[in-house]
Amino acid sequence: MQQSMTGYGRDERTSQNLLIKTEIKALNSKFLDFSPRIPKELSALEAAIRGVITDRLKRGKVMLNIELEMAADADLSVQVDEARFKAYFKKFDQLSKAVNEESSDLVKLALQAPDVIKQQELDPEALPKNDIISSLNAAIDQCIDFRKKEGDALTEKLLEYITNIRNGLKSVEENDESRSENIRSRIQKNLDEIRDRVQVDENRFEQELIFYMERLDISEEKVRLKQHLDYFDEVINKEECAGKKLGFISQEIGREINTIGSKANHAEIQRTVVMMKDELEKIKEQNLNIV
Repeated sequence: MQQSMTGYGRDERTSQNLLIKTEIKALNSKFLDFSPRIPKELSALEAAIRGVITDRLKRGKVMLNIELEMAADADLSVQVDEARFKAYFKKFDQLSKAVNEESSDLVKLALQAPDVIKQQELDPEALPKNDIISSLNAAIDQCIDFRKKEGDALTEKLLEYITNIRNGLKSVEENDESRSENIRSRIQKNLDEIRDRVQVDENRFEQELIFYMERLDISEEKVRLKQHLDYFDEVINKEECAGKKLGFISQEIGREINTIGSKANHAEIQRTVVMMKDELEKIKEQNLNIV
């Protein structure tokens, strides 16, 4: 089963009076490009977090955001700087009197002033590390499920394009039989027209004809193209996260299609080759979305 590189996952849970919020977004990237945004208290856990991401998400531009908050029903421990509070209150009261305005919100304003109230800082050593990693894995599970759904749609489109190329190959095979006969007939006709005026070495002519036909022969290219198409089907249906391998197979498919086009010397086959190239470009574009 293939996975798209685009995905999203989110998890939220409470542990030890701490609200853990984990969010993952994944986009296309040739390699794994990991951008974490985590609280400074989790610095010691960053290596473990990076290891989980690398092991499970493989490729893509992965953006991780982890937030830690005290739960709503937690017993908050706060400290009030009374000296700073009194200083702010006194100053606000002076300003109020200076403009002859009575204010009933001086206490509220003073409490909201910078550095008056200090909440208890999180202790990195006391954080529920196992639950944080569990939250991360839960968000990754959602992200992978998202990727798989997108991957199913991509797989269906890729197999459709491969089928179109396979049908093009059948058309090439049908036209190739008449193509070879037409080339032989044309050469023989030209030879017959000059036979009365020029002495022809029949043995040498046969040798040159064989050499010429070999240069135009596309039998090996047709066989290899079929093998590559079969291999593409096998990999996309049986292997997981095969984006890079499918890209390599696509390169080989393109090589055989190009060779057939350069050797064909046949209008109908050339039109079919153009169609197959167009389908292959669609495959290469969609391959960029596969993990």
